[in-house]
Amino acid sequence: MNNVKTSFSIRDMENLSGIKAHTIRIWEKRYNLFSPERTDTNIRTYNLESLQKLLNVTLLYNNGYKISKIAKLGNEKIPVLVNEIISEKSEKSHALNSLKLSMLNFDQALFLRTYNELMEGKSFTQIFNEVFIPLLNELGLLWQTNTISPAHEHFISNLIKQKIYIHTEQLQFEAPTNKDEVYVLFLPENEIHELGLLYINYQLALKGYKTIYLGQTMPIESLEDLLKYYSNIRFVSYFTVSPTKDEIENYFERFREVLKKSAGSKLYVLGHQIQEIGEEQLLGSIKIFKNINQLIDSL
Repeated sequence: MNNVKTSFSIRDMENLSGIKAHTIRIWEKRYNLFSPERTDTNIRTYNLESLQKLLNVTLLYNNGYKISKIAKLGNEKIPVLVNEIISEKSEKSHALNSLKLSMLNFDQALFLRTYNELMEGKSFTQIFNEVFIPLLNELGLLWQTNTISPAHEHFISNLIKQKIYIHTEQLQFEAPTNKDEVYVLFLPENEIHELGLLYINYQLALKGYKTIYLGQTMPIESLEDLLKYYSNIRFVSYFTVSPTKDEIENYFERFREVLKKSAGSKLYVLGHQIQEIGEEQLLGSIKIFKNINQLIDSL
């Protein structure tokens, strides 16, 4: 069974390219850039080749090329020109487009080629911040608008996770150099979104800290055992969907009871669910961070 998405609505094209549907229709009618098919109810649909062409046209357009000139190039010359003008400025856009296509086609080979090309000139930290984070931010919108399915999101997220695992493992062969604190990374119960936490684990290892990665859906009670082995723990957690905003205050109260058993230990929290909490509301042993870079920069 072929699960590759091969038919796209004009709204899908808009969501994936960032070009308004109205503009796409103008380009289509005035310059014959695309040849959509029609459903039985006369609704435009576009194939994968049209999407790829639109992404290339968008990159050229955003680099100062007039649409009239692009239209005269023809289907074969457009990708050639794209490759010629790819620079540091446009590399990010080109990489994002390639990663979107790899996701839509479930094409692991394209993902790996794109990633390896990026690695030739960037560090993993740069790739994550400049390419993966913008891509992941876009995935939320694409999923909400039904442009992609959860299968697409899981596919690309797991490929990114694989890269985090590989780079983290390379660092873990070396003994920690910052031994004053131990970082214990976990997700609360019913929380499974761990990509951000995995990346934090990588950054902590990169800075020479000892980390203990516990992963998904950890009960608070299970974390108490760590206090028997280490006296200066920095617990790090990421609240994406759980606990809910109504449950957070109670969760923090329960965690404070755990932290009372170790005067030097603290809880650091990030994620969507804590964005509305002000730092002044959490004094003492619990500290919130608005994003990953804020946490990393504070170390």
